[in-house]
Amino acid sequence: MTGLPNPLIPGFNPDPSVVRVGDDYYLATSTFEYLPGVPVYHSTDLVTWTQIGNVAVRDAQLGVPDAPTNLGVWAPTIRHRDGVFFLIVTDTAGRGTCLFTAADPAGPWSDGVVIDIEGIDPDLAWGDDGTAYVTYSGLVLSGPDIGAHRGIEQVVVDTATGAVLGEKRSLWSGDGGMFPEAPHLYRVGERWYLMVAEGGTERGHSISIARSASPDGPFVSCPANPLVTARGTARPVQCTGRRDLFEGPGGQWYVAMLGTRPRGMVRSFSALGRETFVSPARWTDDGWLEIDPVELTPRAPFGWVEDFDGGLGHAWIGVRRRPDQLADLAARPGWLTLTGEGEGMGAFRPVFVGHRQQHQTCEIRAVVDASEGVGGLAVRYDEEFHYEIKVAGNRVTARAVVPGFVREASAEVPDGPVEVVLTSRVPEATGMGHVASDLVGLGFVRGDGETEVLAEVDGRYLSNETAGSFTGRVFGVYAEAGTVAFDRIAYSGDNS
Repeated sequence: MTGLPNPLIPGFNPDPSVVRVGDDYYLATSTFEYLPGVPVYHSTDLVTWTQIGNVAVRDAQLGVPDAPTNLGVWAPTIRHRDGVFFLIVTDTAGRGTCLFTAADPAGPWSDGVVIDIEGIDPDLAWGDDGTAYVTYSGLVLSGPDIGAHRGIEQVVVDTATGAVLGEKRSLWSGDGGMFPEAPHLYRVGERWYLMVAEGGTERGHSISIARSASPDGPFVSCPANPLVTARGTARPVQCTGRRDLFEGPGGQWYVAMLGTRPRGMVRSFSALGRETFVSPARWTDDGWLEIDPVELTPRAPFGWVEDFDGGLGHAWIGVRRRPDQLADLAARPGWLTLTGEGEGMGAFRPVFVGHRQQHQTCEIRAVVDASEGVGGLAVRYDEEFHYEIKVAGNRVTARAVVPGFVREASAEVPDGPVEVVLTSRVPEATGMGHVASDLVGLGFVRGDGETEVLAEVDGRYLSNETAGSFTGRVFGVYAEAGTVAFDRIAYSGDNS
């Protein structure tokens, strides 16, 4: 057991990278097509994590506004050296491999320099002489060989300019699994260790390690590989991989990694997508790493209320646009106002201000004034998979959208603001159990104070396995047309 909560960072937080600076720990995760890009979390005890900022908060930093679904920001690595924080990341369909720096991990971060390599999931490490090594997965992203994997490659770089110094070298191709990727290079004692994910980011995901006397190899595989995998097991946490190694308090080593929590009778659907988990690790007498299987130890239920009396916090995100580019908090004090652009949640860039869903069972409420527009409360996986409660004047419509299918149910409400409600609950078991991950309820609060559910729809379609997106569920408020104002959003959840 870890003694730590698992998931460590719940909800859509894949590809975690961790750096320790003194008694402080900083963790960064992927954001794909969402902005601001790359959240940074801070902890002093590995239990309580607070989001202190985001790396990409300006247009010049990333090319996400035009990134197709599943592209954008992939697999950051956060490191620290000589008082400077470094974060290197792949901006697919954008600038390419970018290296950002900051004096404070809360920001501001630099506009970044571009490193001219063809690959993904870059890592940054320094040799004893200060040489900076960028080690990455040689995935071909363009041309006739697009999609081909060349294994793990490495270059030496100038971190100030991004210039590549010398030729690339091939280091290792993993231990036989497909897609060797997400490398991290570490100096521990007298040896260098290269840890990778392989087997694909789905159910075959795993962690393997190799070692060398030098940061540029040659590397020898650990005879116990893979060190971690959930494939073929009944473990409640699946798809474990894409990890980072760090030393915790008291000399205890840990590995932070992504994983999923599938639910249903055959555990087929992971509604929250890929989350951050943690597991203890140790060094053996012969100098190899051991990692414990990942345990599921969810946090206690919690909730929060956003009443829009101040600025939006760091956790709010938008689809290919930042919330600050959409949200007006001044036009109607105490309310968030959005102006629609003629498209709803199926738009490439919807007018949507969202937050990661953090629990498998939850309730979300929002007060909506759509007297001058059309909009409401939604939960999305991407532009093709989304459920919403739309308000237009005195009509409320529950709407569920999956490719090739739309379900709607409506009701009349009095003029003025209306409270809409979105819920996620475990289906009732029949026979050997329930198949879906959850049921998503879409409704509103009537004048008598009771909630009327207009539709309850299968949640499996908003899951990692069905939508196929690398992200997770994000709920929030949106405007389709005209001006729509929101008085508050209340969230509560548990893991039942």
